[in-house]
Amino acid sequence: MADENTLKFGVIGAGKIGTFHTRTLSKMKGVTLVGVCDPDLMRAQKLAWQYNATPYSKMEELVGQVDAVIVAAPTHLHHQIGMYCLEHGVHTLVEKPIATTLDQARDLIRTAKLHGLVLQVGHVERFNPAVVEAVKYIENPKFITMNRLGPYDARMSNIGVVLDLMIHDLDLLLTLVPSEVESIDATGLSVFSHHEDIANVRIRFANGALADLTASRASFERARFMHLFQQDAYISVDFMNARVKIYKKEKPVIESMQDLTVIYPPVQKQLPITSEILHFIDCIKTNKTPAPSGEKGSKALELALKITDQINRYDIPKTGHLHTPKPFQVVHDVAKAAQIMLDETIGHLKRED
Repeated sequence: MADENTLKFGVIGAGKIGTFHTRTLSKMKGVTLVGVCDPDLMRAQKLAWQYNATPYSKMEELVGQVDAVIVAAPTHLHHQIGMYCLEHGVHTLVEKPIATTLDQARDLIRTAKLHGLVLQVGHVERFNPAVVEAVKYIENPKFITMNRLGPYDARMSNIGVVLDLMIHDLDLLLTLVPSEVESIDATGLSVFSHHEDIANVRIRFANGALADLTASRASFERARFMHLFQQDAYISVDFMNARVKIYKKEKPVIESMQDLTVIYPPVQKQLPITSEILHFIDCIKTNKTPAPSGEKGSKALELALKITDQINRYDIPKTGHLHTPKPFQVVHDVAKAAQIMLDETIGHLKRED
């Protein structure tokens, strides 16, 4: 006989992120992994059978059998899938971004409240053990830099790098800075897809804080860093290696490095995705508001959409000639690639004149 406290889970989406969630749920106590759903039944079967679950090709067949779902489908399907799950009384963790538009996000939030359900957004970096530890030392930061770089992933080509990668840092930023956004200054460049693949934004807050964020999916190596400067301290966070380093001022006037204390706080080693799902489960059982909630997720989405709009407003019109420059085949550096694209555009405009 099944324990009445055991939660029955389903995963919708059998891609890379869905695989992470499925594997994690299969190892958790107090959880029964019922099934994995994907329109591609073969893909659903391969993943589900690996973790002793049932494959489904239609979410309607899975949703009626579970208490909670994790939506790891493509972003443009988040609203449709999330609404169906919530309307059928199922607690929902939807991967970031919560949806593609603010109206869709509001629909999900309103429906979750109407049915008294937990709606959590999958901003997994909140549960990165390095972030959890660093937050203990962060107080009113004045300048923040965030860099999130990685190689191109064609599976995310349907959205730009702001919604794909930078949104993680936007969510953290809005959590760490206790102030309203006053202005943004954004730029971006399409390198491999029809959306921005590199983006940089400077964000000013009403309290005087300033943040510089860079995201790229056109880099050779992965890097995930955050640096915060506040009164009397500098905090460095390495997301990938779960490390925190702090320089703290000990005297009014610094004469040498001896006047600084260097701290390496111990970081608990636990996979962020495990902590994220455990938090989701706890919120379901205790009726707590999740972190991030649908409302918080929509705030990150709103800022991401503003950044994307500003990038697109000043973007050079994309032409077939611009996106297929011959020298691109032998370029191995993003900066050089960007310069070639610019040169090609200028040459194209001159030829048109």
